[in-house]
Amino acid sequence: MTTSSSPGKIILFGEHAVVYARPALAVPVTQIHADVEVRDSPRAGIWIEAPNIDLHAELSTLPADHPIASVINKFFSPLSPRERGWGEGLPPLEITITSTIPVASGLGSGAAVSVALTRALALHLNCPMTDDEVSSLAYEIEKIHHGTPSGIDNTVVTYAKPVYFVKGQPIDIFKVGHPFTIVIADTGIPAPTKESVRDVRRLWMYDRSRWETVFDKIGIISFTARRAIEAGRWEMLGELMDENHAFLQEMNVSSPELDRLVQAARDAGALGAKMSGGGRGGNMIALVNADKAEAVARSVREAGAKNTIVTQVS
Repeated sequence: MTTSSSPGKIILFGEHAVVYARPALAVPVTQIHADVEVRDSPRAGIWIEAPNIDLHAELSTLPADHPIASVINKFFSPLSPRERGWGEGLPPLEITITSTIPVASGLGSGAAVSVALTRALALHLNCPMTDDEVSSLAYEIEKIHHGTPSGIDNTVVTYAKPVYFVKGQPIDIFKVGHPFTIVIADTGIPAPTKESVRDVRRLWMYDRSRWETVFDKIGIISFTARRAIEAGRWEMLGELMDENHAFLQEMNVSSPELDRLVQAARDAGALGAKMSGGGRGGNMIALVNADKAEAVARSVREAGAKNTIVTQVS
């Protein structure tokens, strides 16, 4: 049996603007993860067990664009069964997938499954893959399901380190000068990333000059935040979060539920708060002093959060 695990992720700054080649900052969230087991099977075919989504099926019975089937098919597409000694078809395997990452919440669930599944298959079948190759495959899957993704999810999940991401540029992993604490609060509402990205593009196409200016300002926020994190001046991030959230509200990608959690976090003593990810659902994040984390988490739950995670970025 071969196993692989990949963490979730959260975007700190720059969502949506990152699609337009501005920088974004994202970090792994190790408290949540996707886990994959691959083992040889006594029966023909590739059998998939994913109890979290009530999936129990053989690969050939799934639609080609099914999230899990698409990863497996993409992995095997460049390989020759004959050259690998599998005969005329794919090797008989049993794959078990579990995850503690909420689906459609902006925490990188899809990318985490893609990365963990790709790595488990590569290790089990002795088909070595570099991190770049794993990330590229996961990005192709992201495109199938999210239209025009930035590429930030697969990048952070693959490397499991804080990333300063600019679309089309080399991976830029940065160091955290001093650990800081984030409260993540889930609205419980699925985040329709594909739709929100599409709607922002419509705004941009209608008035490019206005939105290019907004994206530039968000890019400056991301750049400033990186410098503050590297210098260990994490307390500066609160005001930057508030500024970034205001721009996301201007894009109409926040929601009453997200705004309510943001305000509840601020009222409870958070240094700053914002939505994170595609928006219109999913998660809010709040920067807190460590001794205030539980009070802020309790406040946002009282304001409607379905789940909270307190994580340290280090």
